[in-house]
Amino acid sequence: MARSPDSLPVSVTRTAIATAGDRRSPASRSLWARFTRNRAAVLGLTVVAIICLLAIVAPFFTLDPDKQNVPERMQSPGWNHWFGTDDFGRDLFSRVVNGARVSLLAGFVSVAIGLAVGALIGIVAGYYQGRLGTTLMAIIDLLLALPPILLAITLAARFGSGLNTAMISAGIVGIPGFARIARASTLSVNRREFTDAARALGASNASIIRRHILPNIVSPLIVQATVGIGAAILLVSALGFLGLGAQPPQAEWGRMLNDAKRFVFDAAYMGIFPGLAIALTVFGFNLAGDGLRDALERR
Repeated sequence: MARSPDSLPVSVTRTAIATAGDRRSPASRSLWARFTRNRAAVLGLTVVAIICLLAIVAPFFTLDPDKQNVPERMQSPGWNHWFGTDDFGRDLFSRVVNGARVSLLAGFVSVAIGLAVGALIGIVAGYYQGRLGTTLMAIIDLLLALPPILLAITLAARFGSGLNTAMISAGIVGIPGFARIARASTLSVNRREFTDAARALGASNASIIRRHILPNIVSPLIVQATVGIGAAILLVSALGFLGLGAQPPQAEWGRMLNDAKRFVFDAAYMGIFPGLAIALTVFGFNLAGDGLRDALERR
């Protein structure tokens, strides 16, 4: 005879309620549990979350980052200006916080370009192989032979300075990494039994790629994208420092370092704060990416 819910032990009832209230799949709960066990990954995710939150709410609690106030120029950090002011009297705290919006946007756009193009090249090269795959990977190997910063400088110099050009250049630099990961993963999945079974049942190449290849190569691409955001931010900032990225008066961390280099001995704080912002952001994304990679590993 079935027992009523009231007659069940309290521990069993609580477990059932908790299980019913958690709508996440067992796989997602296991992934999150493995991720949160890594303290470094949680630290990285926390840093990234704080920086993203600051970038979102920056316009609501900061001054106009481009507003000049010459009488207050070159003031050291204090109560009125937490990070001090630059040579035009602009509030550095406002510029650093608003610069997070520019740098994060540049990182996400650059990674989106590299992921879209690189994954497409890698999947095609890994699935079809033959002459097409060899030709595509030869192009990728050629791009890998060039130092990333040199390739980015060449592209930025060819198509003109500006933030858009810097983002595209950083995206192109990221293509080889995504392409090689996508190709290696595609080669592995393409040899699995379920892929052969789908092919034997008459499934088209497009259907096999969409239903079997893509779902099984997403994990390494996500990890590469997470780490790649930090690398893209660093590269865009380097182009900004060289004068090939964001242009004045736009608040961008690399450009702020370029402006601060003239005052490295007289007002070192002008370069310290944007430099720390770059370091912390890249540090956070790298830790989060490493933690996500460890959590996604199948043991």
